[in-house]
Amino acid sequence: MSEPLDAIDQIATKAFEGYVVRKDLVRKFKGQYPVPTYVAEFLLGRYCSSVDEEEIAEGLKIVERQLGEKTIRAGEHELFKARAKEKGHVKLIDIITARLDSTTDSFLATLPSVQLKDVRISEAMVHANERMLTGGFYAEVELSYDPTIAQEKNGRPFGIETMREIQLSKREVLPTLYAGREAFSVEEWKDFLIRSIGMEPEKLSQRGRDMILLRMVPFVERNYNVVELGPRGTGKSHLFQQISPYAHLVSGGKSSVARMFVNNGNGQRGLVCQYDVVCFDEISGVSFDQKDGVNIMKGYMESGEFSRGKESIRADGGMVMVGNFDVDVQHQQRIGHLFGPMPAEMRDDTAFMDRIHAYLPGWDVPKVSREILTDHFGLVSDYLSECWNQLRRQSRQSVLQGRVHLGGALSGRDTTGVVKTVSGLIKLVSPNPEVPVSDEVLEWALRIGLECRRRVKEQQKRIGSAEFRNTQFSYTLGEEGVEKFVSTPELYSEDSIGSDPLPPGQVWVMSPGGGEENPGLYRVDITEGPGSGVKILNQPAPPAFKESVRCAEQNLYVRAKELVGDRDPRQHEFSAQLRAFDSAKSGAGVGVGVLLALCSSLLQKSIKGGLMVTGGLNLGGSIETIFNPVSAVEIAVEKGAQSILMPISSRRQLNDLPDDMAAKITILYYLDARDALLKALVD
Repeated sequence: MSEPLDAIDQIATKAFEGYVVRKDLVRKFKGQYPVPTYVAEFLLGRYCSSVDEEEIAEGLKIVERQLGEKTIRAGEHELFKARAKEKGHVKLIDIITARLDSTTDSFLATLPSVQLKDVRISEAMVHANERMLTGGFYAEVELSYDPTIAQEKNGRPFGIETMREIQLSKREVLPTLYAGREAFSVEEWKDFLIRSIGMEPEKLSQRGRDMILLRMVPFVERNYNVVELGPRGTGKSHLFQQISPYAHLVSGGKSSVARMFVNNGNGQRGLVCQYDVVCFDEISGVSFDQKDGVNIMKGYMESGEFSRGKESIRADGGMVMVGNFDVDVQHQQRIGHLFGPMPAEMRDDTAFMDRIHAYLPGWDVPKVSREILTDHFGLVSDYLSECWNQLRRQSRQSVLQGRVHLGGALSGRDTTGVVKTVSGLIKLVSPNPEVPVSDEVLEWALRIGLECRRRVKEQQKRIGSAEFRNTQFSYTLGEEGVEKFVSTPELYSEDSIGSDPLPPGQVWVMSPGGGEENPGLYRVDITEGPGSGVKILNQPAPPAFKESVRCAEQNLYVRAKELVGDRDPRQHEFSAQLRAFDSAKSGAGVGVGVLLALCSSLLQKSIKGGLMVTGGLNLGGSIETIFNPVSAVEIAVEKGAQSILMPISSRRQLNDLPDDMAAKITILYYLDARDALLKALVD
């Protein structure tokens, strides 16, 4: 092993004895044999689930022998058929599919590695494993040869005697998962899950880890629809192709309605009925053989049902669509929207988008390289996928009831998408429904769910539909909680004003400048706690900003009743920080903004999104005149503000504001500090 056992390895090998495997062993077989990763892991889990190096070495020899003897390389198909004839039977590992031959009223199996399409198979075996009627699955097969049948006209000498799926038998696996999970902390368990799919969490950012976990949600949540678009080489399809036999990968190209949903001719159920997850790889090249294919898909994504004649068929397979950006995400947003790489019949269809529960930002996942692959222990893919499959039968949506209140900007479909994402993430992180879910875990899942659903709605808004214009997603945790807003990071740059309300205590302000200093954009951040007074965190504190804070503090104390009601600001300690986003650094003339930030922090209410505050304040409460209001408005527009709060004394000068500038921003005038506060706070 290239790395010693760490704390997570030690916990895992005790908590999941017999169900873990070193992931560097799995990579030894990757590409050596013509089978997916989970096939090799199935055998490694059987023979190498140990920390003893000698046992592992012995197990590796057995696995190598089994894969060497039972897998069929290109050009060896005739050799295996000859062995079957010579010995009467041969064992092999292959993907098996079956079909009904109506001329003989019997089922026939196909084994592509030996190029056989008419292998005898019993009806009972087919009905016990119906997935072989759709995409098929990998199995250990005993292939027999009957020379007597070979001499008959149209005889089919090859037959399947026995078959064992490359997956766990349908035994109860969740009790062992629940018991093992208790040995881990939340963060250790997240890291262990990521290792279980072959990646090393220590090499990923926190953001990257969260997105890897989000990729797993379709495996544990029924009818979960997700899109992931991003750069090439980030392993978007790996999870759906190599890790679980319950997932099926559809590569770019024509896809038939009969194969996806139901064959109207013979009633055969399609992929969404047979698999937990159907992943469309290279989605930009996918199309259906029928014009109404996308409409059938939309109907299924909405309700989990589709029709065959008068019969309504229900399925719970999730839809995952992955594809590549040819440009970076910022450029993609400049030239269109983030669904741009989708097929033409999907990319501008807001009704189709509305059925997508989450848009996973593939650009936040690093490219797969040797450095981010793990050499540590993880769960055997076979065991992990069986656990995921059984978790689908549960729901964690009740966890939100009474604890989370979603904001008014969320529609019914927005709420559905967020709730399904939260339910899936909680099942991954806290699989036992009897174990309470902490507020920290719930909020972590909730913020991911809101962000990834909002990303969908932002694209609908870009396409121009008025019904999607309110995208300011928010939530409140607990009865006494504070409303918090969730944004999508790619929409905003650090030095521009976003349209979302900032957390309580934060406000965008503009200093009018003066002397040799130009006007500048700042953000005032204020937090409150027990104690008294106002502490400035900037060291050394700019003298002009220090004066603005002093004036704001005195005005808050003197006018507390009309500004913050029955709250006593003298019983709270405030910490203030000034963040400059331009060359200006003094923070002069921002007293009104500081006062609004103090009130916002004390009231635990947010300032409106997209708002810039201007205006100085003196100790007596008078508002200082702004001598260059036209310049202030121009800077506000340049910085992305949607509205600007100005003293009423600036109104006459702003009559000279150019029409094109006036059309880009809303100017809100205020008479005094209380009027400014009422106009600034979120309704």
